[in-house]
Amino acid sequence: MSGGRQVIAYGWRQLGSELVLQRRALPGLLGCAFLAALPALLSGRLVATAVDHGFLAGRSDVGMAWLSGYAMAILVAAIGARQVPIRLGLVVEPLRDRLVRRVVHAALRQAVAGHPDRDAGTVARLTKQVETVRDSTAGLLMGLQQVVFTVAAAIVGLFWLAPLVAVLVLAPVVLTLLLLGRLLVMLVDRQQEVLVADEQVAASVSGLAATVRDVVACGGQDRAGAEIGADIDRQARATRAITRAGALRSAVGSTGGRLPLLVILLAGPWLIRSGQLSVGGMLGAITYITTSLQPALRSAVQSVGGSSTLLSVTLHRLATTSASPVAQRPAPAGPPIESFDLTADRLSFAYGTHAEPIVSDLELTVRHGEHLTLVGSSGVGKSTLASLLVGLTPPQQGTVSIGGVPLAEIGEARLRRMVTLIPQESYVFTGTLRENLTYLSPGATEAELDKAVDAVGLTPLVDRLNGYDAMVGPGLTAGERQLISLVRAWLSPAEIVVLDEATCHLHPAAEARAEHAFRERPGTLIVIAHRMSSALRADRILLMDGSRPVLGSHQELLLRSRQYAELIGHWHDVTEEESKCGTSS
Repeated sequence: MSGGRQVIAYGWRQLGSELVLQRRALPGLLGCAFLAALPALLSGRLVATAVDHGFLAGRSDVGMAWLSGYAMAILVAAIGARQVPIRLGLVVEPLRDRLVRRVVHAALRQAVAGHPDRDAGTVARLTKQVETVRDSTAGLLMGLQQVVFTVAAAIVGLFWLAPLVAVLVLAPVVLTLLLLGRLLVMLVDRQQEVLVADEQVAASVSGLAATVRDVVACGGQDRAGAEIGADIDRQARATRAITRAGALRSAVGSTGGRLPLLVILLAGPWLIRSGQLSVGGMLGAITYITTSLQPALRSAVQSVGGSSTLLSVTLHRLATTSASPVAQRPAPAGPPIESFDLTADRLSFAYGTHAEPIVSDLELTVRHGEHLTLVGSSGVGKSTLASLLVGLTPPQQGTVSIGGVPLAEIGEARLRRMVTLIPQESYVFTGTLRENLTYLSPGATEAELDKAVDAVGLTPLVDRLNGYDAMVGPGLTAGERQLISLVRAWLSPAEIVVLDEATCHLHPAAEARAEHAFRERPGTLIVIAHRMSSALRADRILLMDGSRPVLGSHQELLLRSRQYAELIGHWHDVTEEESKCGTSS
């Protein structure tokens, strides 16, 4: 089976499986479609009877009565047709929602696996391909109800009118549909090329947008423009190719729609002379062809041909790109870790080759269970050092290890269970309070929740919301969000917790309570101080003073560092306005 045929077969199978999920909505849609096709079944027969037994027999009243029946059929069809789009929405909207979830889940799986760059076409799939599936499914079902119901009704009506006429009409109709089927394979191949080209352009433009300043700074505009230009040219060629194929499809459909009428007009005199067809029957056959068959074939060309092509290709593309990754053997657990001492060995880091280093040859060991506070002026590099210590930023020189095992050898998933960093801006998603608090510890019991909430100081919010099952979201204050993140980290299994100004929206008493809660919690606590009072609660203090930090207790730093003494003196004079969150670095 060729690639195009495989895609078509897959698309129809996938559409069938999706429609099965909406089987409750389908009967109503099919019933309305049947009503909409009622004139296609009755029109020719009613016209023929009105002419032969009414007008030609000199009985105009009888002719008008039969035509009134035709008008009633049109009225009933209008009622059914009005309901078709409503019933259609009950089918295609849930389909769209399922596809959005699959694309988002696939992108999240790629990101969690550490390969977000491999899914740069996600935006194109969400904004274009999923909408294409929805619109194409709607167009296809609309076309199918016209083609299947209307063509079938017209053919049945022709056999009811005159079997020989039905056979003459059926031949060009079948030939047209066969030619359209052959063209469908070529259209699918062309449509695949267009979708891939669209994704490539989206990925190229997205990549350039993220690095445009670097490109300009390095004088690479011409090269970048040439690379994107090549992708755009490829997209244009694919678009022209599918346009040509679409024009050929329209030509076949237009010709096929006119052939039945031409056959009847040519054979009409002989049919009437031989008694095979009456004059009224001739008008009835023309009515079937012009009011039912021709519009249905045009719909088959425009809706079924175009929509089924788009739908087959897009469903296949979404399934290919949104499939779960091939199962791989689990990554090795890594060397055993016998302790959770955090050690930096000759650690160095600078933003840029010629920039002044933030950290230079740092030697630091934080014993398991120790409380260390990082202090220093705003912008000196406290948050950067914290990011290095927990493995979020790779060092340029030196290593960071836990229990003697370098972070790079521990494994990302294992490391994130051992280390938790809470940033200044806390993340709270829309959901229940319980879901937010137990995000890192889904098995937490009610008693464990109560203990954490009481220790950190979140009880007033829990009481105000009437329990853990209340919905939370954007309406929370910055301080409430920070408290939720603190409880979340307190409940986590992490042996090392880093608070990166994570209490800056709390008043001093609440901050002290939160830090005390983490001090009493088993494990290591590293605090990037927002207020210098945090330093007074620490076992040791690391003062960020240029590229060579100074380490010691509060009393030791008062004697050894003038900058620390000045920071402590400034803290004693701090005003309420100055106690707002500082700038992380």
